[in-house]
Amino acid sequence: MAGISRKYRLLRRSQAMWVSRRVWQPRLVFWAGAISIGLISVLFALLADRAQAVFHVMTGNDGWRFYLPLVVTPLGFVLCAWLAHSFFPGSQGSGIPQAIAARHLRDEDDRSRILSLKLVVGKIALTIVGLACGASIGREGPTVQVGASVMLQAARWGGMAQARGLILAGSAAGIAAAFNTPLAGIVFAIEEMGRAYEARTNGLVLTAVILAGLASLGLLGNYTYFGVAKDTVAFAADWPLVLACGIIGGGVGALFSLLALKVMRRIRRWNALLPLPRALVVAAVCGFAVAIIGVASGGLTFGTGYVQARGAIEGTPLPAFFFVEKFAAGLLSMVSGIPGGLFAPSLAVGAGLGSTLGLAFGTATGTAALLGMAGYFAGVVQAPMTAFVIILEMTGNHDNVIALMCAAMLGYGTARLISNEPLYHALSRVFIAEAIRRRRAETSEAVKA
Repeated sequence: MAGISRKYRLLRRSQAMWVSRRVWQPRLVFWAGAISIGLISVLFALLADRAQAVFHVMTGNDGWRFYLPLVVTPLGFVLCAWLAHSFFPGSQGSGIPQAIAARHLRDEDDRSRILSLKLVVGKIALTIVGLACGASIGREGPTVQVGASVMLQAARWGGMAQARGLILAGSAAGIAAAFNTPLAGIVFAIEEMGRAYEARTNGLVLTAVILAGLASLGLLGNYTYFGVAKDTVAFAADWPLVLACGIIGGGVGALFSLLALKVMRRIRRWNALLPLPRALVVAAVCGFAVAIIGVASGGLTFGTGYVQARGAIEGTPLPAFFFVEKFAAGLLSMVSGIPGGLFAPSLAVGAGLGSTLGLAFGTATGTAALLGMAGYFAGVVQAPMTAFVIILEMTGNHDNVIALMCAAMLGYGTARLISNEPLYHALSRVFIAEAIRRRRAETSEAVKA
């Protein structure tokens, strides 16, 4: 009996060890994936900043180098479009639509076409090339696709089944690490990525955001993306500005979204017969137009617009028509088909719009820039909670919570009146439709065979 009892105890111990490994191995892989997202996001940010610095040094401020973008920018756009089409299909554009589409796709092969480690490399490299040639793009949307790709790969390695929840967690971690805005990452996951949010993903999202945030903090320390905003919205005197920034900002943001969707649909139809040659023509034309706008604006519209937005928040007024120029440069960069996001350029447009409205209302530029960013960004992405939370965290001033909420909600409401189709979700349907067409073609060929 003693021998039987001993064998039984050994069997139970071995089973416990096996169960323990089965439980902890996926968790360790998941944690490693979240930390990797934070580290990759920091590296991406440093490389993106370096790329913009190289472009500004290369183009200079006077002499013949000032006009160099007229050659460099269209050539860079063509290079990015060619590489994206030939070697990294699925890397075009922001990256957020790809992550949203992947959550709706059930087939693993369909997901791997828009979320993979190969696309991580391509997305980062081509976004950096785009910034190095003066494109008006950001790295935050691409970081979402990168985060979702890393987490989905971690799911494959760890044998985890919750693919939709892990894509959501990776996307949230990407936003949190890109801006050092953990709350915005969570809100973005709930409002923009999830839409129909599942409570069981709470732990995944929170853990991914915490670990990615810790990795980012370990390398860069604690910081606010735009510094600390010192201006506060006065209760009575500044509320006409709140209304103006919300309504006008939301209207201009909805116009951006509407134009982007319509132009991109026309381009897709035109490209259908000769995809690569015509895609390169579009990229060249858009790149040349971006270069002309950049030269005409004195170089202000090149790159993410971070410097201009931060200057406005700190109280330096932007040129009255900067927001129009940046709006056009961002729109052209988006429809060109090159990889790159629109978070940072949109915030720059909003800051420029707010600065202009602030001058008209006789209000402090810093306050007006914040409100303009909230209204315009909420109008573009139709995600008001993400808009005001991300601006609060990026500026470190919580005295303007109610005013920013109002501007964001007014921007969202105005945008819904103009366009009821959220930009990222409309673009995600393109990737879903492509997966469906490809699946039907494969089924048709199998039937014929």
